[in-house]
Amino acid sequence: MSFRPIKSVTQSVATVEGAGVKLHRAFGFDSPELFDPYLLLDDFRNENPADYQRGFPWHPHRGIETITYVLTGSVEHEDSLGNQGTLRAGSVQWMTAGSGILHQEMPKGNAQGQMHGFQLWANLPASLKMTKPNYQDVDGKDIPEIIDDDGTQVRVIVGKFWGKRGPVEGIAADPQYLDVFVPAHVRKTFRIDTYRHAFAYVFGGAGAFEDAAPPRGVLLEKELMGEGMNIRDMSGDRTLVRFGAGDEITVLAGPEGVRFLLISGAPLEEPIAWHGPIVMNTRAELRQAIDDLKNGTFIKPAL
Repeated sequence: MSFRPIKSVTQSVATVEGAGVKLHRAFGFDSPELFDPYLLLDDFRNENPADYQRGFPWHPHRGIETITYVLTGSVEHEDSLGNQGTLRAGSVQWMTAGSGILHQEMPKGNAQGQMHGFQLWANLPASLKMTKPNYQDVDGKDIPEIIDDDGTQVRVIVGKFWGKRGPVEGIAADPQYLDVFVPAHVRKTFRIDTYRHAFAYVFGGAGAFEDAAPPRGVLLEKELMGEGMNIRDMSGDRTLVRFGAGDEITVLAGPEGVRFLLISGAPLEEPIAWHGPIVMNTRAELRQAIDDLKNGTFIKPAL
């Protein structure tokens, strides 16, 4: 086994997007090669409807896929192809923008006004930048959930894990997208394909992700008790942990347990030309997309 080192530990940053939605951005726009094939991860979590109810009115996308995962509240969506629906708590939507789509996403809180979810952007390879747009909406009840003997819970949103396969299929980035909860004081190891880029985003409780520097036989519990081993501080709410190459990570949950997204994908290693919601490979392709928007030719006819 090859143990993944920790490359960076950062906090998400408060950001305003859409028509005034207050959210926290874990990463996006800077140094996209670090998270290739992923471009951006937003954590939209609020208890004040005034901070999110104006939502994300009509806007374009081209050259990417967006993954929206709702934990609390709901998101109403519709697009230029005539698709419309509501993502409810526990549900996920994977949108392939491909050659171009116009859509809007309007968050709605629960009865207490609470709203929580994530949006992840995945890049498309050059060969699929102009593919036909597509939606996959998956109800929460259709997402496999695994409970291990030690109480660890894993929702398999995309990819295969512990013998279960997530319901979202046909994604260019060939990702693994997991929602993980590890109970208090449990130490857990997770396998990840060696050559994928991988990161964890903590959004509940806290935990210590083991670095590659300590000897493999050293227990994290001893390190957390102050015996001077080389271990990162416990990662709490809205912490992003980026891992280096390897095929496994280990986390020790804190006294309240730890819940995090564990996401990995095969890097595309292609050039990126990026302007807002449009991501192409060259500046010429980017200029063409902007011209298409101005000329009313952004939405391509179905072949």
